[in-house]
Amino acid sequence: MKIAVLIVRILMGLMFLFSSVVVLFKLVPQPELTGDIKIYMDGLNASVYMMTTIKVIELVCAVAFIAGRFVPLATIFIFPINVNILLFHIFLAPEGLVVAILLMIGNLFLAYYHRDKYIALFSSK
Repeated sequence: MKIAVLIVRILMGLMFLFSSVVVLFKLVPQPELTGDIKIYMDGLNASVYMMTTIKVIELVCAVAFIAGRFVPLATIFIFPINVNILLFHIFLAPEGLVVAILLMIGNLFLAYYHRDKYIALFSSK
């Protein structure tokens, strides 16, 4: 189980690291967007701070996943971003759905592995 967790953690970390660095440092020109995807991205970019915030959270979580430090916390922080990635690909860009599903499965797997760390969050006292 520990080897599976290590593999999932490193792969997720590398995916988020690559994604955040490419966008934050504008290493690759953004392709021409059309239709609903353009409207969605224009809305994110119009807020000025949203895309930068998302990518900084992805970068911090990627470093945590790769380093193996604060993984339970990073798993919680990255979960809403994973949900949005999944919903984006379900409704707007189904060609990337396989990767989005794999990211969600990886996040849920890490959350399940670290479930004992979350017990205090759900206690009523």
